[in-house]
Amino acid sequence: MKCMYCQGTMKRSVSSFHISRKGYHLTLDEIFAWVCCQCGESYFEETQVEVIQDIIRAIEERTEEVRKAAIEERAEEVRKAA
Repeated sequence: MKCMYCQGTMKRSVSSFHISRKGYHLTLDEIFAWVCCQCGESYFEETQVEVIQDIIRAIEERTEEVRKAAIEERAEEVRKAA
């Protein structure tokens, strides 16, 4: 297998995944991946991508629940103050 960026040799190893979006930061360490021996680029297999996507979806759902609860709490405070 060759790297799409530099054509270097890919080796089965572990890599980290980082994402920052919608008010949160997620880092997953030591995920199995194909890593380029030359440039270090990582490629995750479909199984790992699906798991990562499931984790991101779950975080986004929980983040939305927290956001809605905070809005409702603030609205209640405003009503009480009025």
